[in-house]
Amino acid sequence: MERNVTGTGPGTEPGRPTLRRGIPDGAERQAAELYWGAFGRKLGPALNPPGKAVPFLAAHLNADRAVCALLDGRLVGLAGYQVDGRALTGGSAAAVLRAYGHLRGLHRLLLLALFERRPAPGQLVMDGIAVHPDLRGHGIGSLLVEEVAAVAAERHCREIRLDVIDTNPRARALYERRGFTAVRTEPTLCLRGLLGFGAVTTMHRPVGTKEP
Repeated sequence: MERNVTGTGPGTEPGRPTLRRGIPDGAERQAAELYWGAFGRKLGPALNPPGKAVPFLAAHLNADRAVCALLDGRLVGLAGYQVDGRALTGGSAAAVLRAYGHLRGLHRLLLLALFERRPAPGQLVMDGIAVHPDLRGHGIGSLLVEEVAAVAAERHCREIRLDVIDTNPRARALYERRGFTAVRTEPTLCLRGLLGFGAVTTMHRPVGTKEP
């Protein structure tokens, strides 16, 4: 499914992005690079170096668990989500061990387990938003949030859940503008030196609500 929308936001109008359900065929590497650009700092301890992490992500994406923004045919933004047991980023334990080796792979699996978030019944978990650096601030993130909300409504979910780290206030501000509210914050102070953040806040938004 594709549809044209008019981008909104401050600054020069970047054009009319096209929203698409699913990652286009052949754009897996672009999607992985966008995702790593947004979340590489968070996932780095588990998947570094980038030269190995990006190909690993590209090879294990569930393309149907994303909504994408395209501009002139180029992938410029994406938002992943988890529902019905599948998320945007995949890769089994065996795949991690094959890619990184058994000795180095085991501790990576333990780190990846820290990021595991499973939806409760009736929930869709949003797995973050990645927008090309040159186009941030033009409303693409908001468009992606609302498209994920449309997916949640079509799947008869009652709410959307996401987690945001304390070192990403810009993302939290976006989520608050789009109707999300914080429900709890979990400190991760003992892991700050390793993961680079000290707390994770869980936010919820009821399905069917939308900012004007």
